[in-house]
Amino acid sequence: MSNKNSTISFILDGKIVEIDFHDIKPTTTVLNYLRELPNHKGVKEGCAEGDCGACTTVLGELKDGKISYKAVDSCLIFLPMIHGKQLITVECIGNSDNMHVVQQAMVDTDGSQCGYCTPGFITSLFALYKNHNEPSREIIDDALTGNLCRCTGYRSIVEAAAKSCVHNGKDDITVSESKVVELISKIDCSNQISIKTSIQEYFLPATIQEAVQLKSDHPDAIVINGATDIALKVTKQNQLLEKIIDLSMVVDLNQIIEEDEHITFGAGVSLEDVKTVSQQNFPAMYDMLAVFGSVQIRNLATLGGNVASASPIGDTPPVLMAYDATIVLTSVDGQREFKMDDFITGYHETQMMDNEIIKEIRIPRQLDGVNYKSYKISKRKDLDISTVSIGARLKTNSENIVEEICLAYGGMAALTKSAKKAESYLTGKEWSRENVEEAMNLIDEEFTPISDARSGADARRVMARNLLLKFWTETCQLSVVNE
Repeated sequence: MSNKNSTISFILDGKIVEIDFHDIKPTTTVLNYLRELPNHKGVKEGCAEGDCGACTTVLGELKDGKISYKAVDSCLIFLPMIHGKQLITVECIGNSDNMHVVQQAMVDTDGSQCGYCTPGFITSLFALYKNHNEPSREIIDDALTGNLCRCTGYRSIVEAAAKSCVHNGKDDITVSESKVVELISKIDCSNQISIKTSIQEYFLPATIQEAVQLKSDHPDAIVINGATDIALKVTKQNQLLEKIIDLSMVVDLNQIIEEDEHITFGAGVSLEDVKTVSQQNFPAMYDMLAVFGSVQIRNLATLGGNVASASPIGDTPPVLMAYDATIVLTSVDGQREFKMDDFITGYHETQMMDNEIIKEIRIPRQLDGVNYKSYKISKRKDLDISTVSIGARLKTNSENIVEEICLAYGGMAALTKSAKKAESYLTGKEWSRENVEEAMNLIDEEFTPISDARSGADARRVMARNLLLKFWTETCQLSVVNE
C-alpha cells in the first residue's frame, strides 16, 4: 500500500485507518481522537499529563515479524506518532459477551468500584499479560504505577493481575496477530511524511538524513520523539505548536549497539528499553529509571529527549555524568561530540546548535573496581519528579585513597552540575567519614539552590550533603562485603 505524503495510517479494530488532517490538527492527541469516535469511549481523560493512567492504550509495533505490545498514555501522543502501528483500546481487548482473562479477573476479584479508572487498568493489565507470564509482585506493581485508583484500592487489582497473567500471553488477539502483521506490513513507513495545514507544519522523517535536512531547513521547529514533555504545551497550556519535526519514525535513532568498551543508545531509544539494558550493564542508571515516571511514560520518553531538555531536575543527566557518557550531535555539516559534563550549559540550554539533533548517547562500560551509584529524593517514590538527585562515581586504590570521584547533582542549580570543590578536596585523600564530612560542607559553598513547591533551599542543601554521606556509607559496606 503506498502512503500519501501527508497521510498517516494505523491499525484500529482490525482495519487500516487513514487520516489526512484536512479537518484535524496534527497535534490532536490520540486520546481526543478516540473520544470523538462512536465506539471508543472507554478511554478517559483524568489529568491530561500522563499521571493518572485513565487514558492508557496499548500500541502494537511490528518487530522481527512479531507484534510487541506497550502500554502508553494516549493523552501524550500526537496522532502522527502512531503511524504504522496498531492502536489497541479497552474495546479491542474484550466486552461483556467475550471478556478477556484480565477483565474477568477484575470482575472476580471485585477490582472496580466507580469504574472511571477501570479501562486504563484493563489496558495496563493487558500489556502486562502480553509481556510477562506469572509476573512477580515487583513487576505487577511497576505495571500499575501509572494508573491511579481513588476508590477500589490496589489489593484486588494486584490480585487480578496475579490471577490472570498465567497463560503465556495467549488470547484471542494472539489468533489475529498474523492478520495484523499483514496489515502493518502494507503501511509504508519508508518515506517522509509532511503534514501542512493552514496553521501547522508537522514533519515525520524516515531517515537521519531527512531529519537533519529538515532541521537545517526549519531551525525554529520543535523536535520531538516521545513528546512526554512537549505534549503538555498542548494539553495543559493550550499552545499551538506551529512547526514540529517528529523523529519517532527514524529507525536508526532506535538502535542499541553493544560493543566491548561501551554501549551506544540511539537518541530515540525509549527509557523503558534503556532501563532493561541497564539492569545488567549500568545498575546506577537502572536504579534511577526504576523510579522514573511509569511504564506508560517510559515507553514513550526517550533518552535523547531527557538529555536535550536540559532540565535542572532531569533524572538521567546526573547518572550520565557519573558514567562519563558522550553525547553525539549530528547535522548536515557533520557530527560533534561532547562529554555529558560539558553538554548542558545553562537552564534548558545545551551545546546543540539550531541545525543539530542528538544522534546517540555513548556510555562506557562499568570499570572493575569503580563504584557507581544514583539516588533520587522526591515527595513520593513513584511517578514524581526529583527534588534532589545525584549520580556518583568513585575509584579508590588499595590503600583506600580516592583516585577519581564524580558527584553530579540535579535540583541544586539552574543546570545539572558536578560538585567540583568537593571532588577536588576528596581526590588524593582517604575515603573516610571524616574527609567526607569536610567535603559535605564544601557542597554548601558550591550550590545556591532555590525554594519552590517541592522543597526549600535549606532542605535541598541538607539533602545534597546527606546523599554524599549515603554514597560513602554504601561504598564502605560494599568494601566490607568484597573483603
